[in-house]
Amino acid sequence: MGEAQTDKDALDVTQAFKDSHVQEVLDGLDRELVGLQSVKTRIREIAAFLLVDRLRREVGLGAERPALHMCFTGRSGTGKTTVAMRMAQILHRLGYIRRDHLITATRDDLVGQYVGHTAPKTKEVLKKAMGGVLFIDEAYYLYRPENERDYGQEAIEILLQVMENQREDLVVVLAGYKDRMDTFFSFNPGMRSRVAHHLDFPDFTIEELMQIGEMMVAQQKYHFDEAARETFRDYLKRRMALPEFANARSVRNAIDRIKLRQANRLYTHGGMLTREELAHIDASDILKSRVFAEVPDLDAPKGSTGGEEDLAR
Repeated sequence: MGEAQTDKDALDVTQAFKDSHVQEVLDGLDRELVGLQSVKTRIREIAAFLLVDRLRREVGLGAERPALHMCFTGRSGTGKTTVAMRMAQILHRLGYIRRDHLITATRDDLVGQYVGHTAPKTKEVLKKAMGGVLFIDEAYYLYRPENERDYGQEAIEILLQVMENQREDLVVVLAGYKDRMDTFFSFNPGMRSRVAHHLDFPDFTIEELMQIGEMMVAQQKYHFDEAARETFRDYLKRRMALPEFANARSVRNAIDRIKLRQANRLYTHGGMLTREELAHIDASDILKSRVFAEVPDLDAPKGSTGGEEDLAR
């Protein structure tokens, strides 16, 4: 009788996973993001945990809802926002949020500039995000202990209340540089205690950045010849040495500037253009970057002539 009862109550985890359509989200993540294997592994682990938690609830083994607030740490351009969007899809498909919905916010969206301004701003953002995921980028800027008149702490206190009291209707993802987020949590232990999952996003390697660049170029129906490809690799090596290099974001910005130079070269040359010429990126389109013309001063303050933004053009 006991064995028959067990068979009767058994649930097919493989079928449940298939019915959730979460695999489609995971496959999309693999297509969209190069590398980041440790992050993708954690996302799969979280998805598996939530699926099993849902099955446990179906057979009466569920207790309280698992903690879902997260912290994504890493430098700019490492895929944090993209992963947050896909996480929202996973949470929705598994029934942990009402809407496949992500709202992105920064300090400026949450913190006011005078007394009585912060609470309504923060509550308005929370209202928009309710039922989905709230992604707070550069979350450490909410706390500025050096400024006694700063209202960021008020926003943090409102967030803490909502993260605790309305955790069944909102998932908060805090994001930013790891060292700064560590400092932020050290001053706000209540926030750390409410974050269940910490994911660290590593910088991309030169090979991964090349793959990202090739994908972006191909998606826009351009192509490198071999000389341009090697020049672009050299460009990336130089660019990575500059302050505030932003990984995939810097690659995207570089390609946008390369396209501008290619268009200017074709326009200046004039005459008839073939399909191949319109798609071809030449090494000269890359070599005109200031990265090749100047030696970066890594100690130069941001915004100076030796800064990364000037040299990256």
